[in-house]
Order: sequence, then structure tokens, then C-alpha cells
Amino acid sequence: MFKKSLLAVAAASMLTLTACGGTAGAGSAAGNSGGDKITMGFAQVGAESGWRTANTKSVQDSAKKAGVDLKFSDAQQKQENQIKAIRSYIQQKVDVIAFSPVVESGWDTVLKEAKNAKIPVILTDRAVDSSDKTLYKTFLGSDFVEEGKKAGDWLVKDSKSATDTVNIVEIQGTTGSAPANDRKEGFAEAIKADPKLKIVASQSGDFTRSGGKQVMEAFLKNNADIDVVFAHNDDEGLGAIEAIEAAGKVPGKDIKIITIDAVKDGMTALSNGKINYIVECSPMLGDQLMDLAKKVLAGESVPERVVTEETAFTQEQAKQVLASRPY
Repeated sequence: MFKKSLLAVAAASMLTLTACGGTAGAGSAAGNSGGDKITMGFAQVGAESGWRTANTKSVQDSAKKAGVDLKFSDAQQKQENQIKAIRSYIQQKVDVIAFSPVVESGWDTVLKEAKNAKIPVILTDRAVDSSDKTLYKTFLGSDFVEEGKKAGDWLVKDSKSATDTVNIVEIQGTTGSAPANDRKEGFAEAIKADPKLKIVASQSGDFTRSGGKQVMEAFLKNNADIDVVFAHNDDEGLGAIEAIEAAGKVPGKDIKIITIDAVKDGMTALSNGKINYIVECSPMLGDQLMDLAKKVLAGESVPERVVTEETAFTQEQAKQVLASRPY
């Protein structure tokens, strides 16, 4: 654990870090007088998508760069595995715990255990549904409601000249997860501005390409007239493309596709016209996470909510940036 005698030095050191992407190592942050370094336990959701793979790499690379001893676990999209990992980190007496919750609810008990052990917790990418905000120090991640709203706003604008009902199918993310709940909410809020836009079917694809394909196959079988797919992430949208092509239809033309993430495979499909619009959700949270961990352990105040800056892409915009995308 961090030695208490080092925290004053750490606080002074941390004043030089920027708000995003500080790269000083833990030895520097703590004065390195005793060779101590920050030990972080990180409980990842899994590896269900290209986005998640990029997010994991960002955290691992940033920890190495910052001199943080990272203990990493893959929950394979199961809440019980994440809870087990967090309890293991508590037993190991790590300095700080970070995790991206599989679902929003059911975390109070284990987070209270971390609090009682005086181990601060940082939420990354996804939030928890808890009335006790003292159970974690901060939440670093995207505004998922805004992402859904951006997707819906584009569709409202794109469908402005339509005279008939626009039938939409929605491939949701993991049931009960913050991005699935919030993206659905934001999208619904945006499209209600146009009564022509109608969601005719909605089902979870679990944020996976195989799930997106399977759900889209069922949608095509049960709905004769589909105009638009709104997929909660790129991987689900890419799976939907496979199903649409197998059904003899042209993705991006016969059925328009809107997704969220902007990973390289998704951006490639957008550049090729198979996806029509992508809202960005950046997985590159590692530098900000390490910076927040250092500040928390140095006793500095941090914002309760840290929102990442993101954009959205049309086909032409995707073509311009595709070659330079880091993930």
C-alpha cells in the first residue's frame, strides 16, 4: 500500500499534471524515496468487441507508461466475475481499484467492502446505479445519453424528406448495462421529434458481432419492411451487415445503419458506404485513468464526473480520418 508519509510529496508532485494524460510514473508521484509504486486492480468487462480490446490496451499501455503496477482481470461479461475480482483486489490490499461495470445495479455491497478497506474506487466507461455516491471517487467515461441523441438527431435530419413511416430496428447492448440503457434513452428522445420514425423491434445483441448478426437475422425474418438499423455499437452493426447481405439486401442503401463507437472496422464499413453514420465513443481512457488515480491517492479533489470529448462521422469524414485512427 502507499505509505502515508509519502502522500504530502505526492500532492505537490501532482500539481504539475495536466487534466488529461499525465505521464509521470508512480515513483515520481510519490517521490520514489522508498521505491513504492501505485498498485491498481482493474476489473475489465471482457473482450466482447473491438472497442473493448482497444480500451484494455489503452489502460495497460498507460499503466506501463505511468509506472503503475496493474493487476488486470477479464470478467468475460459476467458480474459475478467482476465482484470476485474486486474482492481479490481488496484482499491483496491494492492502492486503488478501477472497473467498468458489466451492468449498472448490484454493486453496493462489494463497493462498501472496498470503502471499509479504505481503497478508493474509480469507475471507467460505465456507471453504477447507486444512491451512495461515496462508494466511488469519480466516474470517467462517455455521455451515453448524448451518444444516443446524436444518432437520433442524424436520423431525424436524414429522414426529413420521407413521406412514409420509417421503420427502425434497434440492436441494444448488454441488457442492464449503462450504455445500453442510456443510448436507448437518448435515441428515443431524439426521434420523438418526428412521428414518422417508428421503432418496430428492439433486442439485445450483447455488444457482440455474433449477437448483432443473430438479432438482425431474426428482425429480417419477422419484419418485412425495415428501413433503418440503430446498433448500440459498431460490432453489432457489423454483424447486422452480414445478416443483411446474406438476405440479399444492400447495407447502407436498402437498409441504413447507424452505430456507436468508431473503431477501425466500423469506420472502414462507414467509408465503404455499408454504415451511414457513426457516433464516436473513445476507448482511449488509460492516460486519464492513471492521472485520476494519482490525484485520488495524493488526496487531491477530483470531479465527480469526467466526460470524454467525442465527435461523430459521416462517410466522407470517415474517409478523411480512417488512416490515422489508433484503434
